[in-house]
Amino acid sequence: MLKTRDEFRNELEEKLHQKLTLSHPLFSLLLDENSADKELLKRVSLQGYQLTKHFLTYIEHLFFYCPMEKHKRRLLFNMFEEETGRLSRTKNHVELMQDFIKALGISNQERDAAVALPATQELIDFRMEACTNTDRYHIGAAAVLIASEGQNLETLGEEARHTILGRVFGLKESDMLFFSVHQKEDVGHVQQGLDLVADLCTTEKMQQEALESVNHTCNLFYGMYQGIYDTIETEEPSYA
Repeated sequence: MLKTRDEFRNELEEKLHQKLTLSHPLFSLLLDENSADKELLKRVSLQGYQLTKHFLTYIEHLFFYCPMEKHKRRLLFNMFEEETGRLSRTKNHVELMQDFIKALGISNQERDAAVALPATQELIDFRMEACTNTDRYHIGAAAVLIASEGQNLETLGEEARHTILGRVFGLKESDMLFFSVHQKEDVGHVQQGLDLVADLCTTEKMQQEALESVNHTCNLFYGMYQGIYDTIETEEPSYA
């Protein structure tokens, strides 16, 4: 049955918060203040970088194909911040991620040589296909503006995960700007995404597809972390 606009918007938001990636056991290892496994953090960060490199492309397509002027203007501000960092008074968001990676001791050569694991690539491809296909615009908007932007809002207790990471690994506040900027801005971006998708989906089929997109994207994020976790599990033990 077709839901009212507000009912559907609420259901989208509920769907987002049902799938918390912080529950993945990988984060238990990463956020353990007694271990500080920097090699694991490097591995996770290089996979995260694969996502960051493509994010502006998603927003560009969502802006270009957006059929509603009100939402198109909002996407323009989102795109402007991603590209310039002017609104947050920082810098281009890919550069912010590069600064974080550099703070971990990863060279530019190692960073640029890293490739997406299969599960990471699946997440990249799903969002790219949906964002570049006008028939699936509502699916791409749900995947990027709700499920993806919403990943930065997760907390452990009262603390954001990047705050805990910074403390565990002794990183400076300036090293963590990529995450702190996104945590602040993505509150608004998710709300804008909820508004856009709620306005877009005027049929029962579209509403169901958007809900499935949020669910599937969150599952793909979880799968990405599982893919990284599996590389730990399958490593050969070393002997002194």
